[in-house]
Amino acid sequence: MAISNNSTGLRPGVCTSTTRPTAPYEGQMIYETDTDMVAIWNGTAWRYISATTPTNGTVLQIVSAQYSSQFQNNSNTFADTGISLSITPKSNTSKVYAIATIPIMKTSGNTQNAVGLRLVRGSTAIKTTGLLLYTDTSMQLRSSFSDNYLDSPTTVSAITYKYQLSNYFNGDGVITCAGNEPATITLMEIAG
Repeated sequence: MAISNNSTGLRPGVCTSTTRPTAPYEGQMIYETDTDMVAIWNGTAWRYISATTPTNGTVLQIVSAQYSSQFQNNSNTFADTGISLSITPKSNTSKVYAIATIPIMKTSGNTQNAVGLRLVRGSTAIKTTGLLLYTDTSMQLRSSFSDNYLDSPTTVSAITYKYQLSNYFNGDGVITCAGNEPATITLMEIAG
């Protein structure tokens, strides 16, 4: 096909990230108005290229969730809290910035109780934080844990980030979302 000076050039299909073609053909190109990204179907997946090249540090997408189911662990073995969220990066050079606020509580019991919180990508622990919650043995202590971490997952496949909880004392309980107080987790894809 010849393109003249009067031609408008090659035009990809225009849609949003939720209204993409359901049966794309290999090599099909689309422009997503909500993400400002151009994608090409490679026969098995959409591969993104920028409609306008994002500069490093540009936020490409944000996903967020709130959880309020109480979880208790009396063991020093890390266990899933239920606080988790998935994201599918548009580029394998992107970073994922994880931000969370998690209410925590130590039950009454041994004064050496301490909360261990761990951020996990897939099945890989990427950050562990220990919080000391020393109190009188007859008292409970509530606190709020704020976390942030910049990760380099190097993938364009869906990945899940989750928080795990342990009790360093391995006896009395430590709890997230006590009394169903909500926790939040946000994942941001950052152009890298």
